[in-house]
Amino acid sequence: MSSDEDARRAAHGVADLFAGERLIAVPRRPARRVQLLGYLAARLFTGGRVYTEREVNEALATVHGDTSALRRYLVEEGFLGRTRDGSVYQRLR
Repeated sequence: MSSDEDARRAAHGVADLFAGERLIAVPRRPARRVQLLGYLAARLFTGGRVYTEREVNEALATVHGDTSALRRYLVEEGFLGRTRDGSVYQRLR
């Protein structure tokens, strides 16, 4: 991991949730989870780009095995938007 990446995690306050490149804990506290989701959205997804569900899962799998939970949290907190059928996703914030 680069020192730039360490600095970004520290700035988002999520460095302690990672071991190397892998996310080791998804916070239960909503405010803490929102910090993590903001970091993940900024790191893994480009604003304005359209993603398929498969692409979202592949991006999330690079940091954690439970892609469906992370994807759901990202949508629920408004970091990702999706079509009604869940086939298309886009970063919102």
